[in-house]
Amino acid sequence: SFQEAIFKGLAPDGGLYMPFYIPKFDLDFFNSDLKYHELATELIFPFVQDNIHKNSLMEICQSAFNFPIPLLNLDEDLYILELFHGPTFAFKDFAARFIARTMQYFMRNQNIERTILVATSGDTGSAVANGFYKMDGIRVVILYPSGRVSKIQEQQLTTLGNNITAIEVRGNFDE
Repeated sequence: SFQEAIFKGLAPDGGLYMPFYIPKFDLDFFNSDLKYHELATELIFPFVQDNIHKNSLMEICQSAFNFPIPLLNLDEDLYILELFHGPTFAFKDFAARFIARTMQYFMRNQNIERTILVATSGDTGSAVANGFYKMDGIRVVILYPSGRVSKIQEQQLTTLGNNITAIEVRGNFDE
């Protein structure tokens, strides 16, 4: 199930979870005037409908994607979606914030705490830290390589506190 995949991360064979099918959407759907969180809800719902009610998914998406996501027109038939306006300026904010809110949704009414361990070379750790910041029942520990992240990334990793712990380590992500 989607819920199982969210909490396990890797599939039992060590690979990625994949859906049984990928739904098709008409071109009219993509040309609609939906706001980003509404579009995301419609695109995600076929994959989670057995686990998350559509209204709840809409709330998750609205909370996760609460930053500007401008679509710029560059030419008559050429557009670009800017994915760097999230809180850490990384496209990974989209996934991190969505997963954080989805995990919290699944953990509601449970009296458990989970710990997420992240090894990062920079932007993944920042996005995860920010996405899970102050999420009840979820503690995040981030390992980041000493002297190998930018100053702003290190500040994003180390200044949140609360349920976020950043640990500077010798070595790199692969080690």
